[in-house]
Amino acid sequence: MNTFDVIIVGAGPAGIFAALELSKTPGLRIVILDKGRDIDQRRCPIREGSPECRHCKPCAILDGWGGAGAFSDGKLTLSPAVGGHLAEILGEGQAADLIREVDDVYRTFGAPDTVHGTYTDEIELLDKRASLAGLRFISVPIRHMGTERCVDIMRRMRDALLERGVEIRMRTPVKQVITEDGKVVAVTTETGDTLTARTVILAPGREGASWLETTARALGLSLARNPVDLGLRIEVPAAVLQPITDLVYESKFVYYSKAFDDKIRTFCMCPYGEVSTEFAGDVMTVNGHSFADHKTANTNFALLVSKSFTEPFDDPITYGKSIARLANLLSGGIMVQRLGDLESGRRSTHERLSRSVITPTLPSAIPGDLNLVLPYRYVVDILEMLHALDEIAPGVASRHTLLYGVEVKFYSNRLKLTTDLETEVENLFACGDGAGVTRGLIQASAAGVVAARAIQRRLAH
Repeated sequence: MNTFDVIIVGAGPAGIFAALELSKTPGLRIVILDKGRDIDQRRCPIREGSPECRHCKPCAILDGWGGAGAFSDGKLTLSPAVGGHLAEILGEGQAADLIREVDDVYRTFGAPDTVHGTYTDEIELLDKRASLAGLRFISVPIRHMGTERCVDIMRRMRDALLERGVEIRMRTPVKQVITEDGKVVAVTTETGDTLTARTVILAPGREGASWLETTARALGLSLARNPVDLGLRIEVPAAVLQPITDLVYESKFVYYSKAFDDKIRTFCMCPYGEVSTEFAGDVMTVNGHSFADHKTANTNFALLVSKSFTEPFDDPITYGKSIARLANLLSGGIMVQRLGDLESGRRSTHERLSRSVITPTLPSAIPGDLNLVLPYRYVVDILEMLHALDEIAPGVASRHTLLYGVEVKFYSNRLKLTTDLETEVENLFACGDGAGVTRGLIQASAAGVVAARAIQRRLAH
């Protein structure tokens, strides 16, 4: 039977939380479709000992039950100020209330009680030191689940949905969204099935941003452009950032470069973590993880340059992928370089890396020269911010600091949506990172709840 009340495309946090909310209404026929594998079948060869990425399609890290968030660092940023546009769409008060609700759900399924980064005198002092260095410090409370605990939580959510009668179809890519008279009526899958529904939620996640853009254009939906976030992952000895990470766990800093006035920000700080890889369609990019029960000697974080493009250019996702593809071409995958080598205008080699005080946590990364990959202004921007960070965390700009490239966030589309997250097509909703609405676990989850509650109200009449 392929007739439903609600079809949810995407089994990441947005889709999962939409289903959790919708399943509270008795009798609703709900199905979740996702192109990836179930959580228990998501196995990355690199994480299981392979020396190199095997370019799995779909990528086990990015695709499947739990989305990219399942194997992320598992950080819940408990503030509407960071991680998306919900405060802009709903108002700060409603967004904050939703985040608290969603956080409670995560705790119900096993998230720890500990919250990092609540405001203290020490955090106020860090804020002042950051200002003197030309940095803007954003203090937000964070609940850290850890990658392995995050997987367990996503598994429990799946089991709860199955118990409530929600149908889940993995390895089922959606090919097309069908409309009639301005209303959504069905979706077709790559396997040739047609599923009809009264309502549809598109929640493909950031790896599905390209698919959502293609779908939106086919439906004639309005698209706005988010900035492209592109940069490098930085790895330092954990002791360098320990005074900050012990205080706030994940520090969020924003810097505007002197040379170009570009915005650069820290992203996804992973204390005592590991640098990891992702395979986004046809390009390999870099990311980072921290585990609740396993620590390394290093801390890693991303430095991302945010750039908005103007007419006539209209394809920021392709731009980001082109930079990643160049890094892949020159290195065969992920490139790594010592900061000292980058500043000296020379490539890193295995021999030079062997003299470093830092042991790379991504051994498959190939030494190279990131000057040949990143545009000049990106290199200048990142170097400026590294030296600004060095003023509050001496050692960040050490010649031994490792730079991995590249890291790109492909959430560059933003659909025109109502406050219910409904598109210009009636009964077609969109939420999560792929829709350009959110940029992280907690707001993606909250966005799923927003769409679900709008559908509940509609189907009740």
